[in-house]
Amino acid sequence: MSLETERANRRRRAGTERPETPGGRTPATSSSGRAIFELCRRHWRPVSIVGIVVAWLVLWATLRGLDTLELGGAEETDFQLWLNSVRDAFDAARTNSFVFQHIVQPITDGVNGLVTYLQGIFSQASAGRPVPEVGWLGVVVLLVWLALAFAGVRAMLLVGACVLLFGFFGYWAQSIDTLIVTFFAVGICTILGLPLGILMARSRRVSAAVSPVLDLMQTLPSFAYLAPLALVFGIGPAAAIVTTIIYSLPPLVRITGHGIRGVLPATLEAATSMGSTPWQTLVKVQLPMARRTIVVGINQCTMAALSMATIAALINGPGLGIPVLQALQSLDVGSAFVSGLAIVLMAIMLDRTTTAASERSGIEARIQRGSGARRAGTLRGPRLRRTSIIAGAVVTAVAIYLSHTYLALAKFPASPDLGTPLAKAVSAAADWTVGTFSGFTEWLKNTVTAILVDPLQSVLAQSPWWAMALVLLGIAFVLAGRRAVIITIVCEAVIFGTGLWNESMKTLATTLVAAFVVVLVAVCLGVWMGRSKPADSVIRPVLDAFQTIPSFVYLVPALALFGPTRFTAIVAAFAYGVPIATKLVADGIRGVSPVAVEAAESLGTTSWQMVAKVQLPMARAAVVLAANQGLLYVLSMVVVGGLVGGGGLGYLVVAGFSQSQLFGKGLAAGIAITALGVMLDRITQHAAARFGSTR
Repeated sequence: MSLETERANRRRRAGTERPETPGGRTPATSSSGRAIFELCRRHWRPVSIVGIVVAWLVLWATLRGLDTLELGGAEETDFQLWLNSVRDAFDAARTNSFVFQHIVQPITDGVNGLVTYLQGIFSQASAGRPVPEVGWLGVVVLLVWLALAFAGVRAMLLVGACVLLFGFFGYWAQSIDTLIVTFFAVGICTILGLPLGILMARSRRVSAAVSPVLDLMQTLPSFAYLAPLALVFGIGPAAAIVTTIIYSLPPLVRITGHGIRGVLPATLEAATSMGSTPWQTLVKVQLPMARRTIVVGINQCTMAALSMATIAALINGPGLGIPVLQALQSLDVGSAFVSGLAIVLMAIMLDRTTTAASERSGIEARIQRGSGARRAGTLRGPRLRRTSIIAGAVVTAVAIYLSHTYLALAKFPASPDLGTPLAKAVSAAADWTVGTFSGFTEWLKNTVTAILVDPLQSVLAQSPWWAMALVLLGIAFVLAGRRAVIITIVCEAVIFGTGLWNESMKTLATTLVAAFVVVLVAVCLGVWMGRSKPADSVIRPVLDAFQTIPSFVYLVPALALFGPTRFTAIVAAFAYGVPIATKLVADGIRGVSPVAVEAAESLGTTSWQMVAKVQLPMARAAVVLAANQGLLYVLSMVVVGGLVGGGGLGYLVVAGFSQSQLFGKGLAAGIAITALGVMLDRITQHAAARFGSTR
């Protein structure tokens, strides 16, 4: 057989050439069918998704409104009534249960007592005194001195300005309460998280056992923590702090483990060859070299703790979350803005201070690893720093004494009052904006709702529950494989068991609409940032600033513009999800091999072809990961949007806290939120891994 004949046979088998019949004619029908089959085989995932969607739409059109499992507002299932009885049993057990009396209650009383004690020292009137033990002057100077000691002069100036603004805005006590809860939670997280991260880095078994738990903790939306922990610890500071600890612990553990594992093997081998024991290697080599990374973990832990501490106002956690919540409930945009601005300033203050501390620890670690001459040349700086810290400690002690002794230095002055005029100005500006642009905002809200939200919600919530379950299973199998199917089955069973299938589908519809817009914008901005350094240098700081803002605060401007509706939750979720998704896409585009880019450019590829044919396909794992993170961030924010008319599961959680008879329904909603979050996370995570392995 000649080489040309062999090539012709290969093309025939691939369906790219029509075989001739003995009469010299080609069987066109057979060849077309083979080509279609080959096309479907190569692109089976999109074809399968299209087939699933078509079948789904046919079932929806045929069986719309049947078996939707919709519940009325006050209607409860047997499971939800059972949860109410569990709540009652927990309340009764507090007085006669060994576990509650000797384990839970001592923890609750201890945490509540310690928080009350700290409030009496720094923020609230203490026993026998109309003011705290340490007045405002002592608190300001103390925080400024701590910033100087750990982060430097710039951080000191930032902390001083922000802390004074807390008082000028009229939220001095609430701001200090928020700092107390945040620092308390971060302290406990540090005590627990550092050893656990070290164990994960040094033991594969510990890492394999702990990683799934951390995955679950990071997947859960913040609202999902509230009801179960309030059930155990009751309403108050203890439940708020335990919730904050659980929410903010995972990033510290993961980043600590990453820092310990990141120490170069050659360094460890050198330490071992010199006779270092494992403990000496850890204390004298790994921890010092991973110090900067560990401080970054503390930074992320602190930001997560602040975000959760504000949301914990729903379970009577002290701090700035309470005035924000009250303002949102009364639709007072001005007050919500001012208290939200105080939270933003606190977030910026904590983020910049811990970041500066991380950079300083990295510099000190490099100095310690440097040569003797190099260290000698840098002694002057540390000596000056130690002198300034000692002098600052003396000034701090004097300020604490004066603020304890004199009333004028203990109670924050009422003047200047920046909060009241700012709240009035913001309310007036919001009224003017709504009045001036109400036509556009109403058009935008109604258009997005009519074109995207309502149709998708109808298809999701008005399809028979069993059909919707099969659709989700099919999509999970096509995108993510068998493991994701198993997890989806379990999560669907949990959602079905809560009796909130219909509300879960409504929440899923809102989440998917917001996530679609987030991914669309993230891809556009991320590609631009990945291809242009000037664009990245301008956009990335803005995204970093947005990521600093706690989720609670995003509701304020959205509420001012669009009122209490589902669209408000979508807008807030969009603003909350875009930063992380955009940065992931940008990093993925920037990570495309320069060799591939140069090869494409040498072939005369246009910019559009470069993006569509080279960079996006090669960065698809990063894009899928961006979709994963965007989905989780959006779901978390959509649920919080229940506070401002977002409906769905978030509204039921809020209703469960405000109406005692609906507690079981609210707790069931928290369980359904957890299952929904785990399902979306596992599908997109497995899809990202699959696409990454096929690059």
